[in-house]
Amino acid sequence: MSLRLPKGCLIVSCQARADNPLYGPQFMGAMALAARDGGAQAIRANGPEDVSAVKAAGLPVIGIHKLFSPAVPVYITPTKAAADALAGAGADIIALDCTPRPRHGDEPAEIIAHITDHLRLESFADVSTLAEGIAAAAMGATYISTTLSGYTQYTEPKPEGPDLELIRALSQAIDTPIIAEGRFNTPELARAAIAAGAYAVVVGTMITNPREITRGFARAVAGQS
Repeated sequence: MSLRLPKGCLIVSCQARADNPLYGPQFMGAMALAARDGGAQAIRANGPEDVSAVKAAGLPVIGIHKLFSPAVPVYITPTKAAADALAGAGADIIALDCTPRPRHGDEPAEIIAHITDHLRLESFADVSTLAEGIAAAAMGATYISTTLSGYTQYTEPKPEGPDLELIRALSQAIDTPIIAEGRFNTPELARAAIAAGAYAVVVGTMITNPREITRGFARAVAGQS
């Protein structure tokens, strides 16, 4: 069976938090068009409205649905209902948190089975460790992504750069396509991910968050670390 994501492709994450001036479907839709014209071959977007907006770029869309709760750390597509909303908005692939952390919602294996068997879509497992990636592959995830490396209690403190070692370990341990995501802020690092065994690479902030890019330049100009 052919996969929706081409091997060796760049995936651009078009997301903005509510406090960002670029927050909203109109801006994310425009960002997806710009990413497409720059050579991206897929888009990752948050929430049904943004998923629907980025579909205009004509690329495969990896949808996530962030549902925050102060009581638990898991918020990336934590329920089957959240997956249903993304499918209804046109997502081709649905990503979810596949860590064993506390959650309000459905178990990852149940969500993956629902995406595969009921929605007939591909699933994208966000993990932080080798063990989590192996477990997600056993659940039937279509792709395994290093998205959460450095962002869980199992991988703290957060490293400054991307987790190339996790990519290598996952690519050697399982046959499921490994997606590199997290702190890939230069073209050279993105290429290093492919060399380490990644099937494709997701880049977000360094392409689609001009506020954070500007902050980095401003700190450097001011002589700050």
